[in-house]
Amino acid sequence: MTAQTKSSTQIAERITEAMLARKLAPGTRLGEQQLAELFGVSRTQIREALTRLVTRGIVTVSARRGWYVIEPTPEDARDAFEARRVLELGLLRHARPISDDAIRKLRQHVEREQASLEDEDVATRSFLLGDFHVCLCESFGNALLADTLRDLTTRTTLTAMQYQSSHHAKQSCAEHVGIVAALESGDLAQAEQLMHEHLCNVEAGLNRSVRSDPLSLLQKALAPLNDSATQIHQPLFPTSPQLKES
Repeated sequence: MTAQTKSSTQIAERITEAMLARKLAPGTRLGEQQLAELFGVSRTQIREALTRLVTRGIVTVSARRGWYVIEPTPEDARDAFEARRVLELGLLRHARPISDDAIRKLRQHVEREQASLEDEDVATRSFLLGDFHVCLCESFGNALLADTLRDLTTRTTLTAMQYQSSHHAKQSCAEHVGIVAALESGDLAQAEQLMHEHLCNVEAGLNRSVRSDPLSLLQKALAPLNDSATQIHQPLFPTSPQLKES
């Protein structure tokens, strides 16, 4: 990041992007000194950035342990999906017809999703699938809802990383295409119905995974120390170019 982009707000957004791209796993420790060296800023700025993320509910902090990415429970995921349904379906129900320019941006977004599926670029794919919903809010000109939805989407992404071995990305992408098509035709009611089905499908996939492996949390807790340490202490950002692409 250049000197002009090293504000605490932008550092917080970069960390959020890494979560959406599944580069930062739940429970990852966010060391102040490591982050300060990585971004080339003071620890004070890092604390400001992490405090923002605590306020947004996607980072937790304790005096003894430090800063960590949250580890959502299935109940947390349920609450997040309920909140997403209220926001996203309400937005579509009361929205005005979307502009042609916004439709073009959404179509470009789903084209990027499709390209990431073909390239098997998991990080970019994960980020784009979650960011579609944020972009949809922005397309209707509601920046406040977009910010709120970004945090809720981050929560559900982190939950999927904990409990879901894989998500049917191709299905999600196809459902996004259908939503954009309904918006393009001016059928907001159809877009709302498709969004409802899409969110239910994503949540149902997560629930099936939790039910199919009730010992998953205990198995993770009892894993050999070396394996656990390897998973927890992965580099924050494998390479800078990847983050810039996200």
